[in-house]
Amino acid sequence: MQTRRDLMRTVLAAPLAAGLAPAVIGKAQAAGPYRAAWMYVGPVEEAGYSFQHDLGRRAVAAKFGDKVKTSYVENVPEGADAERVIRKLAQTNDLVFTTSFGFMNPTVKVAKEFPKVKFEHATGYKRAANLATYSARFYEGRFLAGVIAGRMTKSNVIGFVGAFPIPEVVQNINAYAIGARMVNPKTRVKVVWVSTWYDPGKERAAADTLMSQGADVLVTHTDSAAVQEAGEQRGVWTIGYDSDMGRYGKKTCLTSVVSDWAGYYVQEVEAGMNGTWKSHDTWGGLKSGMVKMAPFNAALPKSVADEVLARQADIEAGKLAPFQGPLKDQAGATKAAAGSALTDEQILGMNWLAEGVEGKLG
Repeated sequence: MQTRRDLMRTVLAAPLAAGLAPAVIGKAQAAGPYRAAWMYVGPVEEAGYSFQHDLGRRAVAAKFGDKVKTSYVENVPEGADAERVIRKLAQTNDLVFTTSFGFMNPTVKVAKEFPKVKFEHATGYKRAANLATYSARFYEGRFLAGVIAGRMTKSNVIGFVGAFPIPEVVQNINAYAIGARMVNPKTRVKVVWVSTWYDPGKERAAADTLMSQGADVLVTHTDSAAVQEAGEQRGVWTIGYDSDMGRYGKKTCLTSVVSDWAGYYVQEVEAGMNGTWKSHDTWGGLKSGMVKMAPFNAALPKSVADEVLARQADIEAGKLAPFQGPLKDQAGATKAAAGSALTDEQILGMNWLAEGVEGKLG
């Protein structure tokens, strides 16, 4: 797995009650099974971001049996109040995974209070001796999704339902647009922001808006399958995210960009158990298997499927970078010249939209 560097700038906060009382800092954990806990921003359900993380938790439970006791808390709002949930978990666990960007600052604060507990935060950038960070190069899969969208669109308008304009989401919008325009320069990407990670009603409304604006391929960076369900009902192509959304769009969901955390979680819990755990920063992608493409729908032409697989192989081999030049932003300013590519720092701090994207940040 590749290592990220330290540059992300936007932190979201939406303080809401987390529903758990604060805990008092307790004594060291009693002898017994190793204890690992996960905190999710949305519901586990049967698909989506939190579901994929929970599949990783389940993989840990299956791997280690009664040597490890796992637990999780779902539907924890981002922001300062999440601190109470993290503190509660830290009181009774050896290793705590907090899995959403807005959990970053609360995790940092609680980690200072519990120096003997190990913490890992997903998609953030702040670390300490007992706090590691990890994420996935989601944008690599988004680039491939863009290739599919660019080949499949008839209207040359494709849609993106975005949660929040943080660098992680902006990366994915831009990679989607770049992949689409690489194979179809006429493609335009329309963006609708919903200001939530999980709200099926808002996600469905955004999908309907995009379809009314002529988008005939839709993707999302939110946690429900509402976009796939909307596309299936109206006969519009969709591409899922986080987990395989094919069941929600049997005729129209062409594939999904899947994040697979199982191998990583097994590795980290094992390191915690045997005393080799160290603070680190991990950024895995297609090559490491942390990002995968779900099986292609039979409706996807073989020529397109073969093209996507070839470009995936090039990314894994280091022959193709989704953010390679020539690359311009909406205003026509050069972001990467021909023969160069954006650095990890530039990708992690991305606060601009690419050429061909219609919309604003926020």
